[in-house]
Amino acid sequence: MLSGLAALVGVGLAVGVILGLGVLMATQVLGIGGGSDTSDSSGGQTMYLPRPEKTQAPSGPLITLEPGATQSTTVTPTEEPSETESARKQISLSASQTAVAPMQQIDLTGVYPGGEGSILQVQRFTGGSWTDFPVTASVSNETFTTYVQTSQPGVNRFRVVDTDTDLKSNEVRVTVG
Repeated sequence: MLSGLAALVGVGLAVGVILGLGVLMATQVLGIGGGSDTSDSSGGQTMYLPRPEKTQAPSGPLITLEPGATQSTTVTPTEEPSETESARKQISLSASQTAVAPMQQIDLTGVYPGGEGSILQVQRFTGGSWTDFPVTASVSNETFTTYVQTSQPGVNRFRVVDTDTDLKSNEVRVTVG
């Protein structure tokens, strides 16, 4: 058995040496390799870096204003957002399913423009008021997605509320049964 193993190793070495020499000769014949035919080591390419020079400081304004507009130094904050701002900052909620079996997953997705990074609390309408459901969603790229599961039969109403601003979404209705 030992002689058989030695013979196998010997044949493997012989085949490896023959294949290695064959590859070496093929690279020489085809001109493939890292060597060059010239012995000039100076090469023709160099890296040129220009001398640093001082640049001129900007002479004009660093911001551009709309023609006819002037720069104001005082800002008066408004307590209520303008109508166009509040129209933009709305939470839009939708449910992928309208009817599910008890404890089946209900996918809730939505869009919250300007709500990047906000945490949204899912709420369910029960007993005549909105109560927190034990699920939250975070807003990323102005969108959010989460899911809920419930075994409460009948029509379930869900919405999401921004935990920082108390802004509420529209409600969605899902029938469980």
